[in-house]
Amino acid sequence: MAGGMDVQRGRLAHGVGLRQPASRMGPTLDARSRAPYDRMGNVRLTILCSYIELLSSEFEASGGGDVESARGIRPTGDDMTEAFLCDAIRTPIGRYGGALAPVRADDLGAVPLKALAERNRDVDWAAVDDVIYGCANQAGEDNRNVARMSLLLAGLPHAVPGATINRLCGSGMDAIGIAARAIKAGEANLMIAGGVESMSRAPFVTGKATSAFSRQAEIFDTTIGWRFVNPLMKQQYGVDSMPETAEHVATDYRVSRADQDAFALRSQQKAARAQADGTLAQEIVPVTIAQKKGEPLVVARDEHPRETTLDALAKLKGVVRPDGTVTAGNASGVNDGACALLVASEAAARRHGLVPRARVLGIATAGVEPRVMGIGPAPATQKLLARLGMTLDQFDVIELNEAFASQGLAVLRLLGVADDDARVNPNGGAIALGHPLGASGARLVTSATYQLHRTGGRFALCTMCIGVGQGIAIAIERV
Repeated sequence: MAGGMDVQRGRLAHGVGLRQPASRMGPTLDARSRAPYDRMGNVRLTILCSYIELLSSEFEASGGGDVESARGIRPTGDDMTEAFLCDAIRTPIGRYGGALAPVRADDLGAVPLKALAERNRDVDWAAVDDVIYGCANQAGEDNRNVARMSLLLAGLPHAVPGATINRLCGSGMDAIGIAARAIKAGEANLMIAGGVESMSRAPFVTGKATSAFSRQAEIFDTTIGWRFVNPLMKQQYGVDSMPETAEHVATDYRVSRADQDAFALRSQQKAARAQADGTLAQEIVPVTIAQKKGEPLVVARDEHPRETTLDALAKLKGVVRPDGTVTAGNASGVNDGACALLVASEAAARRHGLVPRARVLGIATAGVEPRVMGIGPAPATQKLLARLGMTLDQFDVIELNEAFASQGLAVLRLLGVADDDARVNPNGGAIALGHPLGASGARLVTSATYQLHRTGGRFALCTMCIGVGQGIAIAIERV
């Protein structure tokens, strides 16, 4: 320790630290030109030495305790401030062009925010440090920061800021990660995180003409997939559609059509059961839609689940090619929905009368080849587990976003989880419930939190694939 301090003092005495190789130094200065710099160095030395003496006195006054504590540096690791999920709510998930289609994205995003405020009346909502929403489109009514628009429409104080992020399908989950990290770092105490997507209202867009009377104009449907493609991206990685990437995964990882259909059927059956017994209703706030005539329409149930059989699924033609394995029956839907979670430090939870329901343990992301983007959850999960020192056997609930049955099965097999493991999507997944892109990640965490409390489980893993080749995973613990 003393030797290290001697070295440090040696650096300070020179004013500029260790000598660099001549090739990295600037022009040399004569004594006269160097004098002002020497005086500046002496001033810096005096200030730094005074600071070191101050730290030393604080250290001694603390009884010789931790040096980091004496410096006032925030603890890390096990002593870091924890982030808790104190409440979570979502809208029903609407079908494409369905009951929620008349609702603007910013209005839809306001629904769960307003519900959080009504459910937690002791909260000083002006104390919210930030509202982070995920949204994958942002080309239409969800433009110009839909998080900020939604919080204002929900009636939250105008002093509450908001930010919209875009990690495509993983946006809502990433929003939770951002909120949790801010709290763990001590830069926030009370946050709202979630996401919104209105795929029914996604606009058509076109770029500006490059010349007068241009014949190069293209119109893109922004509902899902590529637009304004960079030729270099197409050349280097290809720009496969989402169903095409799912077919690549099915081929590369040998996931049969029969296995995909069986996986899809299980999702539908579990969702139907959870809808019938009221399980899903626990996490849903109804959406009330004014009508031109008569009473308002109240949407209180997910619209996407549908009755089916293996025979019916087997008769569907492939989406990419007629004999393909990826069909409308074993893929997620194009949907509308919003979700929001209240994230707080322990101190903020006490201050605002909140009851923590789950602790955020960690979050991780990973990249994969865009052509097989569906396997992204596997490396993201492996990275997260390694960071936490955990194994999948410790998890009681696994919420895996079912973008496609092929990628869901490939991920489970890569992680060593059985195709029909009861822990996976116990109340149905995106094939049955739907996949409103920016909201889906938040929906997974919401569903997992409720399921842990229903069953008394301890740990839940939520993970999903992301377009252009990424994966994201988050782990939570019931409290």
